[in-house]
Amino acid sequence: MDDLHSPKSDALRALYWRSEILQVMYWLQGEGFGDFVDAPMIEQFLGVDANIGISYLDLLVEEGYLVRDGDIFSLSSRGREEGAMDFAASFSDLTRPTHGECSADCWCHSSAEEASACVAERAGHEH
Repeated sequence: MDDLHSPKSDALRALYWRSEILQVMYWLQGEGFGDFVDAPMIEQFLGVDANIGISYLDLLVEEGYLVRDGDIFSLSSRGREEGAMDFAASFSDLTRPTHGECSADCWCHSSAEEASACVAERAGHEH
């Protein structure tokens, strides 16, 4: 697990891998790949050594983010919430409106009339 991209200090490395593991487990669950993972599956998706990665999985169990049943791990409700927040934060640049697009709370999403007015207004601000 001596990944070149992970932090070098033990404390930051633990936070880094917590976020990575919870995100991938949240993603796997959301994509319908199942609610349960084992260390080799984490290794496959994160490119970490399963034998070393198990120490981070065990730490996440101790901290209440994961539930362990033998060699199988699943997200606790706390882990699911944290995984969802980390996942959303990691991909926020890809899901936010681009320049010239409206946000999700824009009135243009409520009616065709508002959409037309919004497009016209945005066209008037183009340079």
